[in-house]
Amino acid sequence: MAAPSSAGSPRYDAIVVGAGIQGSFAAYHLAKRGRRALLLEQFPLPHSRGSSHGQSRIIRSTYPQPHYARAMPECYRLWAQLEAEAGVQLHRQTGLLVLGAEGSPAFGACLQSLAQHGVPRELLSAQELPRRFPGVRAYGGETAVFEPTAGVLRADKALRAVQDLFLQAGGALRDGEKVVAINPGPVVTVRTSAGVHRAGSLVITAGPWTNKLLAPLGLQLPLQPLRVSVCYWKEKVPGTYGSAAGFPCFLSLRTSQTPHDVYGLPASEYLGMVKVCYHHGCPVDPDERDREPEGSALPDIQILRGFVSRYLPGLEPEPAVVETCMYTITPDEDFVLDRHPQFSNIVIGAGFSGHGFKLAPVVGKVLCELSLGQAPGCDMEPFRIQRFPGQRRAAL
Repeated sequence: MAAPSSAGSPRYDAIVVGAGIQGSFAAYHLAKRGRRALLLEQFPLPHSRGSSHGQSRIIRSTYPQPHYARAMPECYRLWAQLEAEAGVQLHRQTGLLVLGAEGSPAFGACLQSLAQHGVPRELLSAQELPRRFPGVRAYGGETAVFEPTAGVLRADKALRAVQDLFLQAGGALRDGEKVVAINPGPVVTVRTSAGVHRAGSLVITAGPWTNKLLAPLGLQLPLQPLRVSVCYWKEKVPGTYGSAAGFPCFLSLRTSQTPHDVYGLPASEYLGMVKVCYHHGCPVDPDERDREPEGSALPDIQILRGFVSRYLPGLEPEPAVVETCMYTITPDEDFVLDRHPQFSNIVIGAGFSGHGFKLAPVVGKVLCELSLGQAPGCDMEPFRIQRFPGQRRAAL
């Protein structure tokens, strides 16, 4: 680990604050380009305080938003490159089943995107669905599309792999070191609980703590931290919902009964239990995430109970294990990838939660390019800060 820089010239080319998957990939890309990079994390690693912990995430090409669908081929390529460099298997192909109401604009956009990008797919009617996947019932008569190339990313292993490769490329990682002040300028000074660091540029990927770091820099973004329940549901017949039985990941697009998407992964993390989660949660202060929400029952778990009973009849309708993680979302649920409006050498990456993990290799590359003063090779309009009116005054 590198020592804090002394007064004068910067010790680093870039400092990245936040060692989740996005920040770790940004640091990795910087180090791979020969830049002196420091990756700072406020909690001792590994930890479960943010959004990048846990064993599994879905990777898929099925997206209604064209800017994410366009990024997925490069994401798959970079994930495979990371696997080869690390010598660790990080991806398991299971396929993805997407359920959508007939006439749903989001479902139609998914189908259009899959066709446009030549992604293999199989359309299934409500009658065909239980024959193809016996554990799933189209309770509302939904149509489904199956994407066979989708699968599961081993999240914890992936995070460790990218951090290890960052260190091997000459990067410096300091965990258990909280940022207490950022002084902007041609050389950015970052004061932490353990010392002072200086760099030519700064990348902030601090998840739900992003606005707490941006406030002294005159910027507040419309970021909402959420506490999300991660639920595991027991199989009534062991083995019926595992990948060995052909059960895929799934995504059920929002309906009147589920105002946000529901997603799930085959049983693997806990023996005989399927991960089924609601793509939303309760607003929370990230520093008080362990405080129980008011009320005897969480609304997201109530919604999931109903969903499991209706759509997944082979699962017990009560979660056997409930864990928590943090989301940080924007009003339009698109990422923020941009430079600070006033300080061009401060780059911000935020609003990833719920669907950012799979895209982290490309997101990290974009953040790296922005911090180097380069123009990313993708369309940046969906991710710019200026899309939010009054962003300098926006409150949490």
